[in-house]
Amino acid sequence: MAGFTHLFIPGPTNIPEQVRQAMNLPMEDMRAPDFPAFTLPLFNDIKRVFKNDTGRVFIYPSSGTGAWEAAMENLLSPGDHVLMSRFGQFSHLWVDMAERFGLVVDVVECEWGTGVPVEIYAEKLRADPQHRIKAVFATHNETATGVTSDIAGVRSALDAEKHPALLFVDGVSSIGSIDFRQEEWGIDCAVSGSQKGFMLPAGLGFLSVSTKALEASGRAKHHRCFFSFEDMIKANDGGYFPYTPATQLLRGLRVSLDLIAAEGLENIFARHHRMAEGVRKAVNAWELNLCAKAPKWHSDTVSAIVVPEGIDSAQIVRTAYSKYQTSLGVGLNKVAGKVFRIGHLGWLNEVMICGALAAAEMALIDCGVRIKPGSGVGAAVEHFRQTGVLPVAKAA
Repeated sequence: MAGFTHLFIPGPTNIPEQVRQAMNLPMEDMRAPDFPAFTLPLFNDIKRVFKNDTGRVFIYPSSGTGAWEAAMENLLSPGDHVLMSRFGQFSHLWVDMAERFGLVVDVVECEWGTGVPVEIYAEKLRADPQHRIKAVFATHNETATGVTSDIAGVRSALDAEKHPALLFVDGVSSIGSIDFRQEEWGIDCAVSGSQKGFMLPAGLGFLSVSTKALEASGRAKHHRCFFSFEDMIKANDGGYFPYTPATQLLRGLRVSLDLIAAEGLENIFARHHRMAEGVRKAVNAWELNLCAKAPKWHSDTVSAIVVPEGIDSAQIVRTAYSKYQTSLGVGLNKVAGKVFRIGHLGWLNEVMICGALAAAEMALIDCGVRIKPGSGVGAAVEHFRQTGVLPVAKAA
């Protein structure tokens, strides 16, 4: 078929042409004497995206899942008690990993479409005066259900009890796209990956840690090798890596960080909110519902849209791909067949969102959903026309 195939899953996301071109270069010597002049600024600049002022960041040749594993290996020991919540496929996978590592997991089961239960976390922390809980885990943005949680609220719950537990945050589909403040929110360990807000192919796992977490790594008892903080620090301090790095991805990362800095994080957050509101206006015009149970849970990076009874959401995704050359996200786990997802994060603008909505609208109608043609796209168009504003000034 003629024309582009369009990508609107919640990751991998669209890659800017400048980033693609930056990765199209011959292989280079990762032990060359001038390599640190390239790598050392990367570590500093990626910390700015996390808003981590006093800690440090690790860049692993892995997905975000590898960074998850690095966090558990380096900061916790088998038998440690941890507090987690499960309300979607990715929070579920984090729980599964913790259990496989031999952690004693207190799992709060939540309704899918809600997020981190801050009040229940507060109760459990209050009931732990002996401080048996060594870490509290929070999924900032649950990609399966389109839900964003209150991380500052989790920190407040810890502070209210003067609880010393480490705070782990999964920011794979939030960091670089929606408001995230590691230092201010007292996050000890934040995980992300290259294929979402960083506008790169999959292949880099980012782990940003606090000074408190670095101190804890010296007490953790897990065996570690590939993900060892000690090995990484020793090599990274000189601008190198303890094994062969993904040099082409790092070259792309340089350009993506430059693009982020040029636009400004606050402008990026505002743009993502505006794009997401356009999608939500369309869903409302279709008279459909989001999986997120209330506006406080709405994600600005992905919308999971509930289809009517008797409609298979997977067929909508297949139709959008086969007839309209557009990739939408399928429903996962408990919401398989019940929702489809539109990813609206990374390198995108109003016209791209309108294209995604047009493809979704046509596929919905083709699959028997009774909506008025043009209703969703029209609602988004009006929103974008009425809210077109100049970017806000970048923070110094």
